[in-house]
Amino acid sequence: MSEPTHPMRVSARGLLRRRGVWLPSAVILGLLSFVLSLLYLGANNDPVGSTKDLPIALVNADKGTQVAGKRIDLGAQITAQITGAADLKEKVDWQQVDRRTADDLLARGKVFGALVIPDDFSASVAALAGPAQRTPHPPTMTALTNPAAGSFGSSMATEINRKVVETTSAEVGKQLGQAAAQRAAQAAKAHAATAPGVATAHTAPAHTAAAPSAAAQLMIADPVHLSVQEGHHLGQHSGLGLSAFFYALVLVLGGMLGANVIHMQVDTALGYAASDKGPFRIVKPVQHATRVHHFLVCSALMVVLSMLTSALAMAAAVGVIGIDASNLPMLWLFGTCATAAMGITALALLAVFGTPGPLVSMLVLIGLAVPSAGATIPIQALPDFYRFLAEFEPFRQVVDGVRSILYFGARTDAGLGHAWTMVGIGFGASLALGLALTRLYDRRGLHRSTPHLAQPVPVG
Repeated sequence: MSEPTHPMRVSARGLLRRRGVWLPSAVILGLLSFVLSLLYLGANNDPVGSTKDLPIALVNADKGTQVAGKRIDLGAQITAQITGAADLKEKVDWQQVDRRTADDLLARGKVFGALVIPDDFSASVAALAGPAQRTPHPPTMTALTNPAAGSFGSSMATEINRKVVETTSAEVGKQLGQAAAQRAAQAAKAHAATAPGVATAHTAPAHTAAAPSAAAQLMIADPVHLSVQEGHHLGQHSGLGLSAFFYALVLVLGGMLGANVIHMQVDTALGYAASDKGPFRIVKPVQHATRVHHFLVCSALMVVLSMLTSALAMAAAVGVIGIDASNLPMLWLFGTCATAAMGITALALLAVFGTPGPLVSMLVLIGLAVPSAGATIPIQALPDFYRFLAEFEPFRQVVDGVRSILYFGARTDAGLGHAWTMVGIGFGASLALGLALTRLYDRRGLHRSTPHLAQPVPVG
């Protein structure tokens, strides 16, 4: 159907003079910029200062040792000092476990790292406190990283472990220095008792032999070394643990943008909207459809087309780019369901809010969701408001599911089980919301089309 042959015309200058063109655009764009800046920069402003209960495994495997008939258990002492440190008490959630449990926590992404005190720690420290050795074995603590749980969170855990080892080394070095000074004093007394009042070149070496060498003094001052190792293997083509975030972003955007495309195509097919292709414009005759039927048709298209978009997203990421990924059928299935759930949510918001729907869906699915997803900055390093959002925002659930599939062997206890539950709840709740409100609009006669248009009345 062609448009009227004599439409009302307006000049560009006249259009720019209209308040209705400037004011809504200024308000919407201004608020959007303000809110997005507030949300994104507010979440990332001070992650270290906002850190609370960052989970790190603490393994004390030290077996202790006997020194001069006295048992020494430095591992237990250091563990008590670490867990009781006032500066880390609220920032770190130390999970005291054995090595096997720590490896399991790392493999499920439940901790961002681990600090391991080895079984020979006390023995190694005692050896430094004893007679000088030609090749002393420095006591070593191991920090295990876990970038699969989040590269930034893993870096934070490693830095915390590094500072803990530095503090421990300074404390142990202080004790070793005191022990060395006592040995030197005892040696001096023994030498004086053996040859009172005599200081000859022959007896001098007996005193100097008790003093540690310069290299030994340096080792005693800073005795504990830190060995940083990979706690959970992450493939080379995993974006340092960020490929899960970007893949989840593709799924969420696919759902949100797909909903807008489908909604517009259905509107065009019904004649509610014109189809502009370059300079060509087509307007089809208006065909009335209830809001419920419109929402159901869009939802059906979203679910079916999500199978295609998930397959193509996986083909591009795995087949073309070559990211590290296994469990491809599960990745496709979860991607399909996540995209469909995001799309149904966006369609429900479009059905409820109408023209502002795309902005509302962008705010809900992207604006509020990305900062609270825990994909770049861990949830434990976000302000309280974002931790609250993370409990129900859909992006976080999608990230956890994709991360489990890509990095943790699709284990349900690594976040995939919870992700499936939340995606299902989101899908059902959005579908119910869309159906309930569109049915309400229909019952009140708030249709999107007018079957019988009023004819213009000629001016007499």
